[in-house]
Amino acid sequence: MNNIPTVSVNRRIKQIRQELRLSQVQFSRVISLSSGYLAGVEVEKRKVNDRLVKLICSSFNVNERWLKEGEGEMFSKGPDENFTKLVSLFKELDPKFQAYILKEINLLLDIQDRK
Repeated sequence: MNNIPTVSVNRRIKQIRQELRLSQVQFSRVISLSSGYLAGVEVEKRKVNDRLVKLICSSFNVNERWLKEGEGEMFSKGPDENFTKLVSLFKELDPKFQAYILKEINLLLDIQDRK
């Protein structure tokens, strides 16, 4: 069995994170994944499953075909204006405030999921 697609997907995940200028901690929090697991993915010690692909694509507006196969553009369409503004503002915050914002977003997602 050929492992090249798994390796390629792992590398593309790291590419996405770097393109968004997010740390492993920041990126992993958005998709509710441990930063240790993400680190394992990026160094190709962990496999990438369909659930992770879907989470990354929906959370960061990533083109699923690009992530899985390396074809097309990295992002599904031009980044959403609100998303771009949010990322830009988030990057300007002190790390302790970034952590607070991520915590609050996770709480909001929990509330949303209960409905």
